[in-house]
Amino acid sequence: MQNQIPARFWPHFSNRLRLLLLPVLAATAWSATLPLMPEPVKVVQQPGYLAIDSGFHAAIGGYSDARLQAALARFESQIARQTGLPISPSGDAKLQVTCQEGGSEYPTLGEDESYQLDVSASDAKLQARTVTGALRGLETFAQLIAPGPDGFQIPAVHIEDRPRFPWRGLMMDVSRHWMPLAVVERNLDAMAAVKLNVFHWHLSDDQGFRVESKVYPRLQQEGSDGHYYTQAQVREVVNYARDRGIRVIPEFDMPGHTSSWFVGYPALASAPGPYAIERHFGVFEPVMDPTREETYTFLDGFIGEMASLFPDPYFHIGGDEVKDDQWKHSAAIQAFMRAHHIATSRDLQAYFNHRVQELLKKHGKIMIGWDEVLVPGLASETVIQSWRGQKSVAEAVSKGYRSLLSWGYYLDHLQPASYHYAVDPMQGDSASLTPEQASRILGGEACMWAEYVDAETVDSRIWPRMAAIAERFWSPRDVTSVDSMYSRLPEVSRWLEWTGLRHRSNEGPMLDRLAGGEPSAPLRVLADASEALGFSGRRKAQKYTSLTPLNRFVDAAHPESPSVRRLENAVAALGTNPLAAAELRATMVVWAQSAARLQPLLANNGLLAEVAPLAQNLATAGKIGLRALDYLEHRQTPPAGWVNREQQELDRIDQPVAEVRLAAVRPVRMLLQALNGQSAAARRRDAR
Repeated sequence: MQNQIPARFWPHFSNRLRLLLLPVLAATAWSATLPLMPEPVKVVQQPGYLAIDSGFHAAIGGYSDARLQAALARFESQIARQTGLPISPSGDAKLQVTCQEGGSEYPTLGEDESYQLDVSASDAKLQARTVTGALRGLETFAQLIAPGPDGFQIPAVHIEDRPRFPWRGLMMDVSRHWMPLAVVERNLDAMAAVKLNVFHWHLSDDQGFRVESKVYPRLQQEGSDGHYYTQAQVREVVNYARDRGIRVIPEFDMPGHTSSWFVGYPALASAPGPYAIERHFGVFEPVMDPTREETYTFLDGFIGEMASLFPDPYFHIGGDEVKDDQWKHSAAIQAFMRAHHIATSRDLQAYFNHRVQELLKKHGKIMIGWDEVLVPGLASETVIQSWRGQKSVAEAVSKGYRSLLSWGYYLDHLQPASYHYAVDPMQGDSASLTPEQASRILGGEACMWAEYVDAETVDSRIWPRMAAIAERFWSPRDVTSVDSMYSRLPEVSRWLEWTGLRHRSNEGPMLDRLAGGEPSAPLRVLADASEALGFSGRRKAQKYTSLTPLNRFVDAAHPESPSVRRLENAVAALGTNPLAAAELRATMVVWAQSAARLQPLLANNGLLAEVAPLAQNLATAGKIGLRALDYLEHRQTPPAGWVNREQQELDRIDQPVAEVRLAAVRPVRMLLQALNGQSAAARRRDAR
């Protein structure tokens, strides 16, 4: 139970307070809601538990193939990590997995992913029509494993489950910051764990071209800084994803976001070179020349080569944020437009898209593009991915196209999980569609753009918030309780680390690195009370480039503090849980001492100098919180104007420092609000 409060707080509690807190923590740890994410369609809990011991193993009944057998081997290996048990299968299988067919060689859009899981005190049965359905059921089984009175166990339960949307994706940008193969693969494991089924791989942009081309080798030789995936590695990722029931869709952005293409092949551009890899972030002028036949000859060879690497029928061309300066300033391009009666730059991009679409069809691919590719005459099978919102989705499907929603799921903005959880592909303009139109909304994709993340930080910027989005894509539409989601998310987050993610474990080494030779515990307290700013905040704060080190405090801080949320719940429980005040007071004491405890770390440490004001602000918040608790516990009315003055002080310290916002302000604000309510109630009593 100690870990119900962050471990870095526990040493500051007195022995007596620890004994007081254990019962309340034990009580709050239990929930009637199983810690499953996504939440299944139907869950019926039953009496009893199935024991998970070192003899645990699963067996296949019915259809079997190499993919299912490999999945069971991975499953048993994960259970060994998850439980710490030396799994040595013996005796009868405790889990029987039965499916009817393997399905296609690679995962396909719309395949049957349903499953049924029945667990009793003696055994468990997992049934699915396809191997992919069985994979989804195995992940649910693994999520259910938890410690019990006699060791690890699974509750007896009946589950029926199937996805709401057939397209549930994560887009990872590996162009702006390079992501090694291990990072990609561990995120694929995590995607499978929460039943995502599309990995959208953003492989080219102004800052880097990331795939080996043997037809046009200067793409990676001159446009990647040496950081790219070989074709063998691409095939490894595709097969790795296939084995986990995940489709891999490449994105090669065109005709804009193409500076890295032009380093090796400047003739593709609409203006003479030379060109260089772009180190800054934004939207840049270099764009492909859509008027030269040589452009399409090049793309024909390139698409043909990439089509052989990526077996999925869908191929993303980007198509967004195309600046037309080079087009407008080119006499040759303007002459082409006049000769072909192309009136505007938008029409010229439409011409380019149609030509590229013909090449994709030639190589057996279906085009996907961002909102900007939606123009009259586009082939009916095209998929429109919307970063603009449900209105754009509704427009696309009303015109007969299929669409995906990504607006509201931009993980790089570091919005809280509740924000993403509240966004639904069927909301807004999409809510008034006819059933036939609505059926063309395939689902959605979350996006991890990489301006401000690298291989060390990307996991923490995706997870665990991605799990909440995965629930929006998989679970029934009426699964919308934010409180339920947050009650499950911390446990799901801990469980995800057994898949190989480092979204929690990387924080400690990063803070230790900043602390140098000093103990980092005070810095961890500050990080736990803080939340990093996302794309908008960091873009305004300073000029970053793709070469800027991402090794500061903001990079170690998480997007959302689970500990602060726990304290918010404690404030809300002050009237009903007598021990909530003890937890709040213990934490506020640590906060109030934070500036003094951090002082040895700040001395002669240039990397930490920027957080000194933040530490002082945390100490201020802790002192305000302690004073408010005193007034609340003794039912005293504070001096006139005290609450207003402290609210103004919280407004001051709520401003970002070093690209970090002090999340600790929120529970202290709640204490002041509670104090206002107590004072108002006292005035009403006096008036009577």
